[in-house]
Amino acid sequence: MSKEKELSDKLVEWFYKNARTMPWRVIGGAHPNPYEVWISEIMLQQTTVKTVESYFPKWIKRFPTVQALANADIEEVLLCWQGLGYYTRARKIHECAKVLVEKYEGQLPSDRAELLKLPGIGPYSASSIASFAFNAPETVVDGNVIRVIARLYGIEKPVTKEEIYDLAVPLTHQTHSADYSSAIMDLGATVCTPQNAKCLLCPWRDSCLAYKNGIVDKIPVIKKLEKKRFDGYVHLIKNDKGEYFIQKRSEKGLLHGLYEFPWTKEKNPLFKADWQEATKIISHTFTHFHLTLTPLFLIKNDFTQEDGFYVKLDDFKKYPFSTLMKKVIRTLSDK
Repeated sequence: MSKEKELSDKLVEWFYKNARTMPWRVIGGAHPNPYEVWISEIMLQQTTVKTVESYFPKWIKRFPTVQALANADIEEVLLCWQGLGYYTRARKIHECAKVLVEKYEGQLPSDRAELLKLPGIGPYSASSIASFAFNAPETVVDGNVIRVIARLYGIEKPVTKEEIYDLAVPLTHQTHSADYSSAIMDLGATVCTPQNAKCLLCPWRDSCLAYKNGIVDKIPVIKKLEKKRFDGYVHLIKNDKGEYFIQKRSEKGLLHGLYEFPWTKEKNPLFKADWQEATKIISHTFTHFHLTLTPLFLIKNDFTQEDGFYVKLDDFKKYPFSTLMKKVIRTLSDK
């Protein structure tokens, strides 16, 4: 038996005793419903397990099948996604569901190469769906796996995902791929954590070079990029009925198709008017930048703008807003 096979067997055995319980997880082989695997994997991109655990059951209740999702209106899809962020994922899920119905009889293909042809499914998602949904021997590498593998092999230099992938392939279990993929992620999330790793509980401890050399806390070496910072305005325009002006974002990007108050990343109002600047600011962090918005309240409503409409505060729940805009809405509710 190879060293890698011995390690993968040991990890799977550990997993059966220590697996985390999740709404989308099945232990003991392939998931019986690939649709649930697909949805959970897309939700988990850039989003914590804890957050997805609260969204996933509601999504499955509302869209229990690929067909139900494909038949839904995109605004309803975005509304159900509200709060998860990275809304391009929701639009791609909806687009993919339509393709699955039209070309695949509403079923996700089991082949990784075929999965890669679908909207919104990249190399990582294709591997994870093939592994979890079909028990295919595909190697899945996320942040947890990178940390575990880098420590196992004692890599003290900055390492790329591709280098980790090459090391992870021989470890991938050939007959228990789904459980192995879950196991190595759980190991990184619960034992081989970024700080204060619980090495004494690790099934790979005896083979781990980072543990042997006392450098666990120094691995992996991560280069953090400095995020840009922007300070701007959000325009809160209220009519004599107490309704607020909102627009549907047409600009392509992460927030495309969502509703919002007019806003800008610069301290320069979008419209000429008499504004009152609020003392409270709204802060939000995107993937590549930090943003603070100062609310501007219109003193006199002589505002005329055609590409939007007024909505009562109590009716905002009917429209999909980004997390940033929901923060703005909370400031209105606190007034």
